[in-house]
Amino acid sequence: MKAWILHEVNKLYLEELEKPIPDRDEVLVAVKAVGICGSDIPRIYQTGAHTHPLVPGHEFSGVVEATGADVDTAWNGKRVGIFPLIPCKNCLPCKRKQYEMCRHYDYLGSRRNGGFAEYAAVPAECLVELPDNVSFAEAAMLEPMAVAVHAMRRAFPEVRDFVSASVQGTQNTAGTVVICGLGTIGLLLLMMLLERRTGEANHPRQENISNHERGKAAEAGHADGDIFVIGNKDFQKQMILELGLPEDAYCDSRMQDAGRWLAERTGNRGADVFFECVGKNETLRLAVDTAAPGGRICLVGNPYTDMQLEKSVYWKILRNQLTLTGTWNSSFTGQPEDDWSYVLKMLSRKRIMPEKLITHRFPLSDLEKGLHIMRDKSEDYVKIMSILS
Repeated sequence: MKAWILHEVNKLYLEELEKPIPDRDEVLVAVKAVGICGSDIPRIYQTGAHTHPLVPGHEFSGVVEATGADVDTAWNGKRVGIFPLIPCKNCLPCKRKQYEMCRHYDYLGSRRNGGFAEYAAVPAECLVELPDNVSFAEAAMLEPMAVAVHAMRRAFPEVRDFVSASVQGTQNTAGTVVICGLGTIGLLLLMMLLERRTGEANHPRQENISNHERGKAAEAGHADGDIFVIGNKDFQKQMILELGLPEDAYCDSRMQDAGRWLAERTGNRGADVFFECVGKNETLRLAVDTAAPGGRICLVGNPYTDMQLEKSVYWKILRNQLTLTGTWNSSFTGQPEDDWSYVLKMLSRKRIMPEKLITHRFPLSDLEKGLHIMRDKSEDYVKIMSILS
């Protein structure tokens, strides 16, 4: 089979590799679609992986072609998505079924061979069967979509069952929400929140509210339901418009002071929930500065460098009684309430359309072109995908 193999930092080559033979608890998946994650770029070009040689790629989907001795043969021929984290099942988080926080996990595409290949060996416990109306490209975005849902649930812990709440039309994510950082996760988070907010035909849409009305409502403490986003690229505005957010809910931080902009939009009330999807000192500071008293800050973005917490920022956290919460990976327990089940239900009901975010598609042989686009930022992109025939 053909596979992209990372031998060491900056040495990734398309090579012939023996098709893997699944272990007793594994299946052989013929890969049909694989996405490039932002974390693949430093892994390939800067830091290297946990082990070499390695086939990277953890966002993929495909068809089961063979099963190990201990795996139900009914999996053969199934269309599947893949949860890339392989938990130890022995540590304290695992015993609580919080596998995303496993202390001794393995991981497809970073610690063992992943999906930048024609075939991959995958533990059967990591499989999720795809509904017929979910495409392989959509399924290759299950992992980042579930990451976005996990962040949403971390920020709104009072909402236990997003699936039932969404179907019934209850709007439990009210309040002024800000998303700072419009990469793949930020845009998927926006898509999920908009589905929650505008999924019901009788729910008032944000674009029908003028800035003046919004400011007056904010001054009176009634600005529940608004979503504002902060980006720094021209194409991001077009993306948020296509997802259904009005133009005046977008702040281009290159042109405007984001803190002042948010103050104007909220009547100085601030954000009830602020999703920090960048991972930089200045955006963490912005989150603290613009959070409403008693507000929540959800830390989503991976940090670029060491994070510094100034005394003034610390004081604001204390005095405004802010809640800072981290979010990591996604929940995959095989139960109907986990993040992956939620995403699959929304996909099968066509409540979310993640393929809108796929900006580039390449055959496996040209996957390196997509990596270079992301590394060099030579083109505008959101999700770059390799589609295998």
